[in-house]
Amino acid sequence: MKDQKKITRLFFEALHPVLTRLNMERTLSPGKLGVLRHLAEHGRATTSELAVAGQVSPQGISLAARELERLQLVTRTPDNLDRRRVWIQLTHQGSQKLSEEVSVGYGWLDRAVKDCLTPEDCKALEAVIPVLRKLALEAKSE
Repeated sequence: MKDQKKITRLFFEALHPVLTRLNMERTLSPGKLGVLRHLAEHGRATTSELAVAGQVSPQGISLAARELERLQLVTRTPDNLDRRRVWIQLTHQGSQKLSEEVSVGYGWLDRAVKDCLTPEDCKALEAVIPVLRKLALEAKSE
């Protein structure tokens, strides 16, 4: 069990700077990007649906949605049948912004992989991707 904790700590210590660097040049927070990404993948959603998907409070999503609306990246529209329900939908501008923000991070990562890793390193990285996907699925399910 001690080795498992050491592996977990070393994995986090290795991954954290990469994630920090990926987000460094972005102009939106990871949370707001998560909202845009969810809307792009699933279509319009309510605050409650976004809160569950992002594993944050409805109040946090409301604040993020208001900010995204102010930036004209989403629209908020009351439901026709239930005026208490508000639908949040990605705008064309929001879709473009999401693409730009993702590209900024991927651009840095692509350059880093190309410039810093050997062909053997790239093969090792490719081999670990299925393991990372398992962890990503676990993160989404909680």
